Formats: sequence, structure tokens, C-alpha cells
Amino acid sequence: MTVTKLSTRGQVVLPKTVRDGRGWRPGTEFVVEETASGVLLRPQRPFAPTRFEDVRGSLKYEGRPKTIGEMNRGIAKAVKERHARGRY
Repeated sequence: MTVTKLSTRGQVVLPKTVRDGRGWRPGTEFVVEETASGVLLRPQRPFAPTRFEDVRGSLKYEGRPKTIGEMNRGIAKAVKERHARGRY
């Protein structure tokens, strides 16, 4: 376990072994969340940005293509379910 402290400017230094192990470089942005047991840091973008053209076809789907209406209804249903669970 490594100990670090809060500076007068509100900064905390993360140990080099943690930064290197996670691949966090200078400029990495984090989402800061308060939890019941402390504070959670998550990188805002854990993956490099990708383009649709780079990943198109990577997931195989068996069956007839969905219509735009079916996709919109599915999205609306998922949004309602998330709201009902208190998410968003």
C-alpha cells in the first residue's frame, strides 16, 4: 500500500506504479464519484475513439434486419427502463 497526501492546492499524486499499470498519461481526464466508502476515479475515456467504419461488421447478427421504427421503439423502451431504475 502506498500513501499519498492532499496538497494545499487540492492535488493528489497517484503513485507511478498505478499510473503505469493503468496506462494513465499526463492529461488523462477522470470522472470523480463519491461512494459510501470513499472516492472513485474513472478515466473519462477508457478507450481510444473509434470510427463506425473501423468496427462495422464486428458483431454478427443472425436474423432479419430491424426497421428504423423497431430500433426507435427498442431505444425508447430501454430509456424508460433506465429511468424506472433511477438511472438518468
